[in-house]
This record gives sequence, structure tokens and C-alpha cells, in this order.
Amino acid sequence: MYAVMETGGKQYRVTAGDTLEIEKLEAAPGSTFTFDRVLLVNKDGIITVGAPTVAGATVVADVVEQTLDDKKVIWKMKRRKGYHKKQGHRQKLTLIKIKEIAA
Repeated sequence: MYAVMETGGKQYRVTAGDTLEIEKLEAAPGSTFTFDRVLLVNKDGIITVGAPTVAGATVVADVVEQTLDDKKVIWKMKRRKGYHKKQGHRQKLTLIKIKEIAA
């Protein structure tokens, strides 16, 4: 059994027991989080596609930890003008482990 869920503007194909790094959720490590934006569910070969979501379907996950992604460097420069600018960004991530898919 698997499901396609949406969070943070991205879609993920998940099964029970999967571990994912997703964009930051406002949840404490060790707590449980329920995703209700489930777009597709495949249960024993029977595929249910939502319009836009599957009614009553949820994905339950445990929040493992809150982390930071690798640093991305943004470098801007205009040649022959003496202009250059360096910026950095680290995306905040949440590590989750999928517990169950309820359809």
C-alpha cells in the first residue's frame, strides 16, 4: 500500500516505514503529525485518485528531528562594475518517519 501526499508545495510517494526529509513543520520532535492532503492511494492494486484530494485519507507520521539542509551560496556579480554580493541560505527541514496510511 502506498500513497502520494502533498506538503510544502511538493509531492511525495510514501509507504509505511519510509523516512523523509521535508520542509519544516511546526511540530516538536517525538510528536505525531497527520497529513490530510493525500492525492492518491493504492491499496492492493485498487487506485483511488482524489479531485484534488482523497476524501477521508490521511498519512500519519512521527517527527524524528528538526534539521538544517546544506548551505547554498548565492553569488551575484556584474563584470567591470566592481559589484559583487555573496549570500548564503540554509533551508530548515523536518525528518519524519511514516507510521501508517489510513484510507
